[in-house]
Amino acid sequence: GWLRELSITPLPTPLKSSMRICYSQSFNVGTADAKIFGGPAGEEFGYTIQQMTNHQGKWLVVGAPWSGFSSNRKGDVYKCPVSGSQNSCDKLSLQDSVSIPDVRNINVNMSLGMTLTRMPSISGLMTCGPLWAQQCGSQDYYPGVCAGISPFFTPEPAFSPAVQKCGGPMDIVIVLDGSNSIYPWGPMTDFLQKLIPALDIGPENTQVSVIQYGVYPKFEFRLNEFKTKEEVIAAASVISQMYGSSTNTFRAIEYARLQGFSQSNGGRKGAAKVMVVVTDGESHDVDKRDSVIEECQRQGITRFGIAVLGYYIRNNIDTKNLIKEIKSIASSPVEKHFFNVSEEAALSTIVGTLGNRIFNIEGTGKGGENFQMEMSQVGFSAHYASKQNVMMLGAVGAYAWSGTVVHQTGSKADILPSSAFEGTLQDRNHSSLLGYSVTSLSDGSREYFVAGAPRSNHSGQVVVYTINAQKQFKIIDSERGRQIGSYFGSVLCSLDVDRDGVSDLLLVGAPMFMSELKKEQGRVFLFSITKGILNEQGFLSGPSPAENARFGMAISAVPDLDLDGFNDVVVGAPLEDQERGVIYIYNGEKKTLHKQFSQRILGSKLDPNVQFFGRSLDSYVDLNGDTIPDISVGAHGKVDVAKTAITICKKSRMSKECHVLFSLLSDISYNLTLDADLQASRVTSRGLFSSNNDRFLSGNERISSKPVCQDYQVHVQVINGDYVPFSKDCGSDEVCVSDLVLAAKTVSDVPSSGPVLVNNNNQELSFEVAVKNNKENAYNTQLLISHSSNLFYASIKPPMDGTTVKCASTQKTHVTCQVGYPALKKDQEVRARINTVFVRSCEPGCHSVLLFEHLPDGKEDRPADNKVSISIPVRYDAEVVISR
Repeated sequence: GWLRELSITPLPTPLKSSMRICYSQSFNVGTADAKIFGGPAGEEFGYTIQQMTNHQGKWLVVGAPWSGFSSNRKGDVYKCPVSGSQNSCDKLSLQDSVSIPDVRNINVNMSLGMTLTRMPSISGLMTCGPLWAQQCGSQDYYPGVCAGISPFFTPEPAFSPAVQKCGGPMDIVIVLDGSNSIYPWGPMTDFLQKLIPALDIGPENTQVSVIQYGVYPKFEFRLNEFKTKEEVIAAASVISQMYGSSTNTFRAIEYARLQGFSQSNGGRKGAAKVMVVVTDGESHDVDKRDSVIEECQRQGITRFGIAVLGYYIRNNIDTKNLIKEIKSIASSPVEKHFFNVSEEAALSTIVGTLGNRIFNIEGTGKGGENFQMEMSQVGFSAHYASKQNVMMLGAVGAYAWSGTVVHQTGSKADILPSSAFEGTLQDRNHSSLLGYSVTSLSDGSREYFVAGAPRSNHSGQVVVYTINAQKQFKIIDSERGRQIGSYFGSVLCSLDVDRDGVSDLLLVGAPMFMSELKKEQGRVFLFSITKGILNEQGFLSGPSPAENARFGMAISAVPDLDLDGFNDVVVGAPLEDQERGVIYIYNGEKKTLHKQFSQRILGSKLDPNVQFFGRSLDSYVDLNGDTIPDISVGAHGKVDVAKTAITICKKSRMSKECHVLFSLLSDISYNLTLDADLQASRVTSRGLFSSNNDRFLSGNERISSKPVCQDYQVHVQVINGDYVPFSKDCGSDEVCVSDLVLAAKTVSDVPSSGPVLVNNNNQELSFEVAVKNNKENAYNTQLLISHSSNLFYASIKPPMDGTTVKCASTQKTHVTCQVGYPALKKDQEVRARINTVFVRSCEPGCHSVLLFEHLPDGKEDRPADNKVSISIPVRYDAEVVISR
């Protein structure tokens, strides 16, 4: 709870009567009773953190992106129960359940848990592994993967918006010079045995044929002769040299074109055709070159030419003409299709490069410098934009690491093209890393998307853009950092200070900003927003310039810590205090922030062995039940919950004038009664003295010649509320008469006849509830839900239009929701989704029953339509498995 300290100091008489009350700083984030959860530091436990509630209680969900270290870095997520005395966390073991169907998944180093954010569509969370890879042939791509985490900590189906389509079928014919000049022969078969494993061999993928030639060509094996990679390698290993006194290279190429790719020898219609020619000498039939290469070109055969220079070098022959001839065989661009090696034994050195270049034809047809989304690392950052119901996913590796943003709506993903940002980024070196951070802004009616690019022009950049319903993209504004290497834009945080639904500030972190003393002090810049246009408003005062702090490595908005009606901000500096870490609290006021921090909390005060305290932050949920959100702080291998406490210092000086007309031989004694009842009309007291847990405290105080001071601790639960000035707008009689109409229906799969079958795969029951007001304003409207004991209230999916609906389970079978606070206006309709869970079985023929009823504060014109009852027959699946 919040701790209020009441200090009362009576003074000795005689003095002039006076009373003075002073209030100290009105809140503080406590450290003495902080709860610390430990996890494996080697797994980077604490790298990300999110607060969460479900039907079981309140939790911290913690990312450990190196889970599995040191054998792998698959990553995972932990759940930590906030209530109770337990200080350990349980691994969710998601790493092996995250996979994409029909793809060769590589989860080994995907770093699941590196990104962790709320996912309202499932009333849970989403985590991403941006280094998740898929294998196409010998090539690994890194499109990234994400998966939802349900309120019950079970994984939702994984998705990868940038997953690649591996290449189609490919037929490869290797034309191998076996003439007398090739010596030794062993390196030629070694070359084949190393190249073939790099190919994705299989009946539906790649087929390989080898033709050897000297004077005449001949098949060593055909395309359709072997079906597996092992069979092809075994056949290649036993090829013996045919010898020959001449080298008729172009006769062999023509033979390969006509016979090697023919359907009778296994060639497939529509398959990509690749020819690899390996020779050590100039041909004796060069007169055929032009016509043969022209036909190959016409048939779309991609040709790689490999010149083995060993014979020429050993005999001191000029290699110029040989190289020129082999280059004429190679496809364009020649520099990607031509190789030369100094001797036969050096062939193995080009296998890796050759294999990758063949695969680029087999897969996407793009070289490494032209990567699109193959290395995109989608999910490097994530943010839910509520107005458009869009999950923003940063993809820093897209378009050769220029980066982009993916907008995921349900199962549909819109990948913003490179052309969307290239004019703004002016990214000549492909290294902006756009999507390193993402967030959104709102002006009340329109939503703006924001993406950070911390390496843009080496000084960093923030880009604001919009996308309308027709998918039309528009850059609204951008801001560049002012210091090279500061990583400006690597952290973003939008803030609605006065809680009116309009974004007032964008906070931009530059955690590697160098101070004048050449230390990575870090800096957080403030920008006000006008229709998406950013206006710089200075920066927050933070750590000393003499220390490496990386201030701004994490920034989190906090819902009104000090109860002044304005939201606040917490900023992490994980390297400050000799890498132990510090967090800073900044208070909101009107539409901005106080730039001077109100509180500085050293991680070492909570735990002397802490490291990187403040690397991650979250403050979304009231974890200890006192109605104020608490701050959760990630560190290296630890997570701390710092509970918010209100502190009031009240000093009373009581005195009066006395005329002493007689001698006093004893001290004055009087009875002092303190009343902590802060609102007498309340049924229960908001204030209780900690010594007796009562609203009254009585006792005797003896007043002597010296000042007497007593401290009394009072626990006060202050109800956190929104304060909005308004007129009642109830007509000339100033009496509001509302006409609320309630409707409720199931949105789960409920059979029209017969009972609902409850089993492990069908445990949820959801309802859509609509409240409409047809007359004058309805203030403080409440929706009361009573349900049978075989249901449990799980969560609420709030309205898409941003109307506030807050629900809480007040009793085991009762839920109370505040709808449209403070008022539902005339003709306003609010729709919300209530999610429940079947929790236990009942007798045969039982029903799940819910009664929905809403109540306004004022008069109701027609109360008859204020109630809806739903009864659903239920049958529980025995789920008996019989085996023998």
